[in-house]
Amino acid sequence: MVTVSPLNNVLGRMVSLSRAMDEVIARNDENGGGAGQYWVPAMDAWETENSFVVQLDLPGVTAEQVDLTFDRNTLSVRGTRSATIQAPETGEIRVFFAERAPGSFSRTLRFPQYVESSRIEATFNNGVLTITVPKAEAAKPRKIEILRN
Repeated sequence: MVTVSPLNNVLGRMVSLSRAMDEVIARNDENGGGAGQYWVPAMDAWETENSFVVQLDLPGVTAEQVDLTFDRNTLSVRGTRSATIQAPETGEIRVFFAERAPGSFSRTLRFPQYVESSRIEATFNNGVLTITVPKAEAAKPRKIEILRN
């Protein structure tokens, strides 16, 4: 069963805040206020019983162009997408649309303190990066037995 619960849980609020901050940084960079970040990849994040899962759409990017780190419960995904339109060696090129911006990208997401950072896994398939962050046992719900006298 899938329950979509936008903005009513901690992870949802963290993702929304992260996206807003990343978009502001990207706008500042486009206006000459930063180091050249041009795009913010779309990201989905959800929680299962045993883990948090994060997926990012990274079309035109290879796994070698992505740097994935986890430090102090913060997952950071950074990388660069090469230019999609290459200028010819001779002659001119006339571009009608150029909406797939090249350049650097960065997304960050802070997790609750109870994750198993040593067991984080990442896969890259068809331009989609999937990161699985396992929950620590302390974060999982458990039944507490009531002892009787």
